[in-house]
Amino acid sequence: MSESIEIISWNVNGLRAVLKKGFLNFLAERQPDVICLQEIKASEHQIPKLELPFERQCYHSAERAGYSGTATFSKPTFVGKTTGLPEHPAEGRILTLEYDAFYLVNVYVPNSQDELRRLDYRTAQFDPDFRDYLKELDAKKPVIVCGDFNVAHEEIDIARPKANRRSPGFTNEEREQFTQHLNAGLVDVFRQQHPNEPDHYTWWSYRGGARARNVGWRIDYFLVSERLAPQVKKTEILSDVLGSDHCPISITLEL
Repeated sequence: MSESIEIISWNVNGLRAVLKKGFLNFLAERQPDVICLQEIKASEHQIPKLELPFERQCYHSAERAGYSGTATFSKPTFVGKTTGLPEHPAEGRILTLEYDAFYLVNVYVPNSQDELRRLDYRTAQFDPDFRDYLKELDAKKPVIVCGDFNVAHEEIDIARPKANRRSPGFTNEEREQFTQHLNAGLVDVFRQQHPNEPDHYTWWSYRGGARARNVGWRIDYFLVSERLAPQVKKTEILSDVLGSDHCPISITLEL
C-alpha cells in the first residue's frame, strides 16, 4: 500500500524573524510531513521552544552567530542524522536525515557574494565536494536534496538573464556545477514536470517592488535520484506565501 508524503523546503531568511510573519499559521494550514529550512540565522538555544506539529526537530547552526544554518522538522521517524562535509567551514550548510526509503539532504549552498569573492570556493570546492557526498549517499539508497542552491540554472530560471550574466548566482561556473549535479544522476523535478514554463521563481530582491512584478530567480530546488523521480507526483512553488525574500517549494511523493 503506497504512502503519500509532502516535503517542503524554504529559505526563511531568519527563523526568529519568520516566526513573527505567519510561519506557524502556514504550517498549521499546509501540514507538511517534513519541512527543511535554510538560513535560520540562529543556534538551537536561541530559538524559542516551538510548539510545532513535528515530533522531531533537528538543527545544524553555523559557528558564527546570526549566520547561515539549516533545520529540518519531521513527523515521520528517521533512522539517522548527519551534517556532511566536516572539512568545510562550520557554516551549518548541510543537514541529512536518513529514512527507510531515502536520504533527505537539506542544503544552503554558499553565495558567491559581491564581486564574486567566494566564487572559487563555491565552484571549485563546495560544489564538487557536495556532489561527491551525494554520490556516496546515492550508492546506498535514493537521495532527495532540497534547499537554496544560490544559482539560476538556465535562462528560463531568471527574469532578466542578460542583465545578470555575470552576477552572483548566474555565472557560467555556477551554472555548470549545477549541470554536473544533474549529470551525476539527479533530476530537477520541478523543471521535469514543468518544462519550458517561464516566470516560475523562488527568490525576489526586496528592491524596486521585484516580487510584485515577479522579477525573480528560481534558485531553490528539489533534486532527486533518477530512480526516485517517477514517485514524485507533484511539485509546487508556493509563491503566494510571504515572510521571506524566498518562497517555499514543495514535492509530494508516493512511497
